[in-house]
Amino acid sequence: MEITHTLEADGIQLYRNDRRILGNVYLKCETGKITGLLGRNGAGKSTLMNTIYGEISAEKSIRFDGRSIVEPFKHPKLIRYLPQFNFVPRSMSLSRLFADFELDLQSFFGAFSNFSPKASASMSSLSSGERRLVEIFVIAKSSSRFVMLDEPFTNLAPISVGEVKRLLNTEKRQKGILITDHLYNDVVDISDDLYMLSHGGTSHIKDPGELEAYGYVPRQNG
Repeated sequence: MEITHTLEADGIQLYRNDRRILGNVYLKCETGKITGLLGRNGAGKSTLMNTIYGEISAEKSIRFDGRSIVEPFKHPKLIRYLPQFNFVPRSMSLSRLFADFELDLQSFFGAFSNFSPKASASMSSLSSGERRLVEIFVIAKSSSRFVMLDEPFTNLAPISVGEVKRLLNTEKRQKGILITDHLYNDVVDISDDLYMLSHGGTSHIKDPGELEAYGYVPRQNG
């Protein structure tokens, strides 16, 4: 029986110009599960992920298997983060990138059927959608115990969204995945756990129907 590992975040207090951005936050992500983080534009989802990762300084408690880690970004074997923006330098070649992540480039070509093999290409030669697919793949397939994905579906073609969802459902077998995206139907579809971030705090969503009560999705008539 495999051991379940946990990532927990709570005790977060983040203020900007005397305005509270985050507070009353509790979030738990487990290996073997995809945990979805939902919230309106400007709710602070990216800020929360960056705070967990340690790139934003705040009062907080971030724990891996109950052990507090002050700067998680210094521990890539524990956690990696896919930001909203492209993070791989445009000058980097695919072969170098995959070598740095200790991944098989051919496995990427096999996973995304609509991607033309360009082993010798640099990131600058790829379309924006292709660059995003590459970055999603290397983070999702990395050896980290947990990965956080900020808007992986946005700006992808529908066929690519389906391929990414299949990839994440495979990868969750050996890691914990925290994901947020404005395409909330896709997040809900693949998530085993859901949290709503609203007014700086999180609520554990036990049934997607609860999203109506938060005004996050339109209330169904009838």
